Amino acid sequence: MTPIASLRGPAAALFASDMHLGAHDPGTAQQFLAALEQAVDRVSHLFILGDALEAWVGDDQPDPVAAALADTLARLARYGLWIGLMRGNRDFLIDVPIPQTETFSRRCGAQLLDDTVLIDWGGESVLLAHGDAWCLSDQAYQAFRAQVRAPAWQQQFLARPLAERLAIARSMRQESEARRMITDIDQAHAAALMRASGVSRLIHGHTHQPGESRLPPDQDGSPLRRWVLPDWSAAEQRGGFLRVDAQGWHWLDAR
Repeated sequence: MTPIASLRGPAAALFASDMHLGAHDPGTAQQFLAALEQAVDRVSHLFILGDALEAWVGDDQPDPVAAALADTLARLARYGLWIGLMRGNRDFLIDVPIPQTETFSRRCGAQLLDDTVLIDWGGESVLLAHGDAWCLSDQAYQAFRAQVRAPAWQQQFLARPLAERLAIARSMRQESEARRMITDIDQAHAAALMRASGVSRLIHGHTHQPGESRLPPDQDGSPLRRWVLPDWSAAEQRGGFLRVDAQGWHWLDAR
């Protein structure tokens, strides 16, 4: 796996995920965009690791909050910020082609990222992922994920009228809220992927269990470190970034 970005010297990067932005929650959008404007000072790279948007039914979806996010990111990109945008479990339809529709990543001035990717930080490789694909104990979700990520399903869904897609998304969101269960990633599986990729650091979102921890160590005893990014909610005073710069790795609390 070839690193998609290399950060060296004075470079600094921000990592965020799980903002779940949309017209249903303008307060969290205001919180995130204000925090982003402050946090990007002297930052060269921004990585958004999935679920920037909530219940996204296609890039033709009219949503003023999504538009505000795209406008803000595009402006920062014009000023020289490199932006990587990864799909999550809520916005997996980002950039799936719709005729005569500009892709969301293009609107943002961002590069669409695979899930997962490597970056190079000062000569050390770091693995980035959203995280939902590694929650292997939730077999029902994994079956659903495989279904909705299939190109045939996506093409059939996007062929539906926008109003119908929005109604389906509302129903799915209500079911998800009622279920309210997000399992942790399978740590042994994640550790095996890290060893196979030759990395000792992992950054992901999805689980809404932010913090730094260690995974089962490498065969030579080397520690495998992971950072889980926080989710965002203005109402519940949650949110933040992980920043890496010449001083190391640290959290920026945006509450």
